[in-house]
Amino acid sequence: MPGRKTRSRPFLNDADKHAPLEVCIFNVGANVNFPILETTDRVFRKVWEMACWGGFLAGREAARLMLPRGQGNIFFTGATASLRGGSGYAAFASAKFGLRAVAQSMARELGPKNIHVAHLIIDSGVDTAWVRERREQLWGKEALDNPDLLMPPASVAASYWQLYQQPRSAWTFELEIRPFGEKW
Repeated sequence: MPGRKTRSRPFLNDADKHAPLEVCIFNVGANVNFPILETTDRVFRKVWEMACWGGFLAGREAARLMLPRGQGNIFFTGATASLRGGSGYAAFASAKFGLRAVAQSMARELGPKNIHVAHLIIDSGVDTAWVRERREQLWGKEALDNPDLLMPPASVAASYWQLYQQPRSAWTFELEIRPFGEKW
């Protein structure tokens, strides 16, 4: 990993050439379930790289573009696993716990420099074709009968929009969202 080139810098630099980067949203799932004795070193490392290290890189590179302008928003997508581990989710939970810590550290460091850093915990699956297919495979067609168990992508977008529009005097660091039917 040390010395490895990052892909986030060229991507963000290219985007910034079209319009000044105002917001960066990092959203990598990496939601895998393996019993602890079946979790290989490689799986654990890859999940951590995708969900934690990738977030660090994206946030750092976004901050490099935003700091000279004295403003910006960096938002990280977490999950229930950001707060508690679950059976079979050691790799995923450790990555999401780590991403939350990266976000907290960045918020404390960058907030005084007018960069809003927030962490959005999504306590549900987001209603996409892939999630629907996966649920149906795991639990059968009836797993899709309750429309209140998956979060519509537009609802997630509205939550990010809410964070984006907040005045500096009332920035939220962490927002936890879930659909009505999700148990907690």
